[in-house]
Amino acid sequence: MEQPRRLAEGEYRFAALVWANEPLSSGQLVRLAADALGWKKSTTYTVLKKLCSRGILRNEGGTVTALVKQDAVQRQESAAVVDRTFGGSLPRFVAAFLNEKPISAEEAAQIRALLDAAQQREEDP
Repeated sequence: MEQPRRLAEGEYRFAALVWANEPLSSGQLVRLAADALGWKKSTTYTVLKKLCSRGILRNEGGTVTALVKQDAVQRQESAAVVDRTFGGSLPRFVAAFLNEKPISAEEAAQIRALLDAAQQREEDP
């Protein structure tokens, strides 16, 4: 089983800077983190080192890239929320979400298409 790649909120926002701009120099990342997150250079390098040691980012020769893509982190985080908050029940999660926020006809159509595609994958192993 794949190792969880869960990120704290600040780590996720930092990784999102890399995902949106990779490859980038570590100096560019320092400037981006200062502008977007209000971080000092030392904070940026501390978090970069931590995410590199966890196998999420890579800093090779001063060039920073992602080893784990954003969609993989999002999938794992979404599954963890459903598991933790709704006992793994996707229908309970969707019901809770829809009770709080109306969706447009376009969003409903997109969700139906996603459900149809997921059901088709289940039927055609």
